[in-house]
Amino acid sequence: MTKSEVKIGGVYTAKVTNKLVQVRIDAESRYGGWDATNLATNKKVRIKSAQRLRAAAGGHGAATGAKKAKGGKKAKVRPGTQPAQTSAPTGEDMATQATPAEDAKAKKPRAKKAKADKPKRVSGLDAAAKVLEESGQPMTAKEMVEAAEQKGYWKSPGGKTPHATVYSAIIRECAAKGKDSRFRKTERGKFTRNK
Repeated sequence: MTKSEVKIGGVYTAKVTNKLVQVRIDAESRYGGWDATNLATNKKVRIKSAQRLRAAAGGHGAATGAKKAKGGKKAKVRPGTQPAQTSAPTGEDMATQATPAEDAKAKKPRAKKAKADKPKRVSGLDAAAKVLEESGQPMTAKEMVEAAEQKGYWKSPGGKTPHATVYSAIIRECAAKGKDSRFRKTERGKFTRNK
């Protein structure tokens, strides 16, 4: 379509978000193009150019399936194929077509993939708490990490200083939870299990 063919208040078939829908042109947009209403959803849309408009609703053109060849003539129908529909869909045809909302309801939700039941990985902090509980005596962070690795509770994922990471996690827990923390500092660098 050309800009001169577009009339305010007219109903046209337009391409909106990759779908052909009927829109009513409400006014010219001050940003160029037209302000329109999507008649299927009653939402406001902006038609930026006349190229988005296919044809007047109820008329012939791309809205009804007939394609035009270059020069404005209707394309020839190939032998062995059915000719394109040349009239607008009737009220009965429109009633049998599903609306986008009905299409969404008809689609079944995807089934979620079943995740393998993996045992939850124990954190370095949990492993340190378990080691302290078993030992019953104050330990440094380095001793806790070594004991956790020997007993198979936790292994560092490849860091160079896992004891420093565990130490800072213990300090953070003590600061955040206070008396409810699992750890208690006994002397410089040593911790015991809080009872």
